[in-house]
Amino acid sequence: MNDVTIIGIDLAKRVFHAHGAFADGSVAFRKKLSRPQVLPFLAQQHRCIVAMEACATAHEWGRAIQELGHDVRLISPAYVKPFVKRQKNDTADAEAIAEAAARPTMRFVVVKTEEQQARSMVFRTRDLLVRQRTQLINALRGHLAEHGIIAPHGPAHVKVLAAAISDASRSLPELVRDIGAIYLDQIALLDGKIAELEKVLRREAQSGTETCRLQTMPGIGPITAMAIEAFAPPMTIFKRGRGFAAWLGLVPVQHSTGGKQRLGRTSKMGQRDIRRLLIIGAMAVIRWASRRGARAGSWLQRMIERKPLMLVALALANKMARAIWAMLTKQEDYRDPGAATV
Repeated sequence: MNDVTIIGIDLAKRVFHAHGAFADGSVAFRKKLSRPQVLPFLAQQHRCIVAMEACATAHEWGRAIQELGHDVRLISPAYVKPFVKRQKNDTADAEAIAEAAARPTMRFVVVKTEEQQARSMVFRTRDLLVRQRTQLINALRGHLAEHGIIAPHGPAHVKVLAAAISDASRSLPELVRDIGAIYLDQIALLDGKIAELEKVLRREAQSGTETCRLQTMPGIGPITAMAIEAFAPPMTIFKRGRGFAAWLGLVPVQHSTGGKQRLGRTSKMGQRDIRRLLIIGAMAVIRWASRRGARAGSWLQRMIERKPLMLVALALANKMARAIWAMLTKQEDYRDPGAATV
């Protein structure tokens, strides 16, 4: 057991399964462990690779196991699945994790720090509250539409619904007014909570060197900068900017064979939060350029003239991702490529 080189652990709430393997891949042990037994068991092992699937609790376990001196490797569950042999159970999953982690070309997930997870919680909570507010607004719009009250989409038009509910000249049933007031109270409560979280995000974005540097790029605000810091791994793990763009899912899907390059639509196989925010920021840049006029002869002007706006937004988001990689790896603020040629 002293020669164990890799241990695969199938994480759970209470019962964990560990699979140990020697350097030649043969089985060293298979163990079932309770939650309190995991760290003491690993503390008894010589330094080796400890592999786990990247899930909600994996980063906390990863930090604790790293303190024991082990090399922690987190693997995406999608990369583990091909190594599961026929029947799926916890023992087979642990063995598959060890097999996948032993591959020399396997890609791993970087263990997040507590600060990263705390900031991601702020971001996720704001995102959740925004979705809940949208659900309430749409539900209120739907109910009032049945009584002939129509309002445009978006939280900015909630005042139209509120005015209609409080208008005594409208022949609305009292029950509709009372229930509508409940909706408005909940929407106002969520507005306040969202505003508080946005203040936290802005304050955190102003206190970090990298987040301040990211905000020098057009289309990136404090929320996008915080999302990149919370969810993105260190840029040094990518060899070039295209690797970061591919990690976000901003590159075409490949169906290449026989030496022929066949590219499809955007893959969307990556970190969805950062990708969505970059596309929103790119669309804001495009709308600003459409109103003010893009620089004559620039790449953006040529794209706007020839391509649909959403396609231009995806292409611009791809360029933004590559620029982010360059900014963070070279420790430089954003430089406008068009201004450099003037």
